[in-house]
Amino acid sequence: MKVFITGGSGFIGQRVVQRLVAAGHDVYGLTRSGRGAAILEELGATAILGDITDRSSMQVGMSGSDCVIHMGAMNQLGEPDWRQMELVNVTGTRTVLELALDLNIPKIIYTSTATIYGDTQGIMLDETARPPVPTQSHFARTKWQAHFDVVVPMIEAGAPIIILLPGQGYGPGDPGLIGELMHRYHTNRLPFPILPGPDTMVTFAHVDDIADGIILGIEKGKLGESYILAGPAVSFGEMVDFWSRLTGRPKPVLRINGAVFRPLIPLFDILNTIMPFSHIVNGEALGSLGGTFIASGQKAHDELGWTNRTMQAGMLDTFNAISLSERQSPARYLHTKNILKVVAACATLIILLRLISKNRRRGDSESGN
Repeated sequence: MKVFITGGSGFIGQRVVQRLVAAGHDVYGLTRSGRGAAILEELGATAILGDITDRSSMQVGMSGSDCVIHMGAMNQLGEPDWRQMELVNVTGTRTVLELALDLNIPKIIYTSTATIYGDTQGIMLDETARPPVPTQSHFARTKWQAHFDVVVPMIEAGAPIIILLPGQGYGPGDPGLIGELMHRYHTNRLPFPILPGPDTMVTFAHVDDIADGIILGIEKGKLGESYILAGPAVSFGEMVDFWSRLTGRPKPVLRINGAVFRPLIPLFDILNTIMPFSHIVNGEALGSLGGTFIASGQKAHDELGWTNRTMQAGMLDTFNAISLSERQSPARYLHTKNILKVVAACATLIILLRLISKNRRRGDSESGN
C-alpha cells in the first residue's frame, strides 16, 4: 500500500511512519526542511520536499496513494503569529484534503485533536459533541475551524475521511509542554517554586498508544467516523504527585488554583515581548490553567480495539528516557537566568495580587460598617 503522510517527521508522526514502514507499506512523507527529510529517510520513508499550503508540491508524491494521512500542523502555545497558524492549520488542511479528493484517494485520515472541545467544564465529552469555538489558544481555535468548518462538511458531502482525535500526548522525546515540565521536574528545574493550576484536568495518551490508534484507524476505522484517542482524566496536581511517587522527588510546597493566574495573562504577554520565555510561560498557557480538557476514548476502545497503557507505565517510560537523555546531554537547559526572572516576576505578581485582594476585602468590610 502506498501511503502519503504530512507531519511524519513530528513527535507522533515519526512513530506512525515507523509502524507503516515495518508493515511493509511504501511511505511518502511531506516535509519542509532538510532535517525533516533526513528523519523520514532514516525511518525508511521517501521524503517529499514541499508544504501543505502548496498544492503543487504535493501532487506527484500523493498521486496513486491508497491512503493519505494528514498530521501536519502548528501546535505551539503562545504562538504570536496566529495568521500563520490559521494558514497552516485551516487553509493547509483544506489544501491537502481537496487535493486528495481530486486525486480520488480512497481513504483519508485526518488527525484532529481533543483540544477542539476546549474547556468542557468538568463534562467528559465524546465524538458526538459540537462545542463552541474554544478560546484558550489559537491552536485550539484553528484546529476547531479545520475540524468543523473544513473536514466535517467534506464528510457530509461524501468524502472518504476518518477523523482521529488524540488527547494530550506525552512520552519519550516529547517537545511540548508536558515533556518540558517532566524534564524540569526530573532535574529540579521547575519554572516556578509553586505548582500553578493543580486543578487543571486533561485526558492523556502515550505517544506510542496514539500512533497505534492511528494505525488502527487506517485498518479498522469506518469512513465518515471520528475516534478520540485519549486515556484517563488526570489533574495536574494528581499528575505531579504521581511524578513524586515515581521519582522520589519532593512535591511542590505551594499550589495555587488556575483562576488566580488569569488576571496576570496581559502582564506575561508584555513580559514575553521584552524577554521571551519558553512555552511554559505565556498568556495562552496561563489561560488554560484551571480548565478541564477531557474527552472519552471509549468509542476507539469498542470499535477499533484500541488500548492505552496505564499512566504509571507511560510516565515511568518517559522518565527513564529523560534520565538517558540527561546523561547524554547534561547541558540541555541554557536559560536558567530567564527562568529565574520568570520565577521572580511570578512571585511578585502573586504577592501584589494577594495584597490587592486583601485591601479590597478590608475596604468592603469598612464600608459595610
